Amino acid sequence: MTQEETIAFVRENTRLHPVPLAPEISLYVSDESAPIWSMPAAEVKKLNLPDPFWAQAWSGGQALARYVLDHPETVRGKRVLDLGSGGGLVAIAAAKSGARHVISCDVNPHAAAVAPLNAAANGVTLEVITQDILDGGGPEAEVFLAGDVFYFPEVAVRMTPFLESLHKAGIPVLIGDPARVNLPVDKLEMLAEYSASVTRQFEDPGITRTMVYRFI
Repeated sequence: MTQEETIAFVRENTRLHPVPLAPEISLYVSDESAPIWSMPAAEVKKLNLPDPFWAQAWSGGQALARYVLDHPETVRGKRVLDLGSGGGLVAIAAAKSGARHVISCDVNPHAAAVAPLNAAANGVTLEVITQDILDGGGPEAEVFLAGDVFYFPEVAVRMTPFLESLHKAGIPVLIGDPARVNLPVDKLEMLAEYSASVTRQFEDPGITRTMVYRFI
């Protein structure tokens, strides 16, 4: 799919809704009236569509967005990178909180098409990249934000040393996550805890306990 086709697909198969834990922000998400997740496998293959992780507001991202909105001093005036940005929820929160420049980074090309769409719906602008930066060589930033990046064990095993290296270099790293099994909790300090309402995700739907952490 071209970027134009992806945007058209998103508009047709999602709806713009306020984020439950951060209603200041609205995202194009899949709901009962636009069920991307239940699309037949043959249609997904035909469209060359990967799992639409960008089509929902994950609990960790909601928590991190809420924390940034409530603590704008964490990003105000700074160059911020949102890692595993998906639809851009946390990146949008940073932009709305006064960040000087916000980079939305996700290897999923469909997410890269959706994030600017969501940003425009919220009156902000993002730089969007699809580069895998976990082995280095990515853009510089003064703050790194990472919501829901510890779901897959094969990603977590690369994500932990990358984020820890940033922390050791003196770069603030904030993580949003509902304490998944791959989260390196022994290296983290919890900053805030929330109850995030989710419509659909790989955790149980409903109200999910979710947290914001930093490295110690």
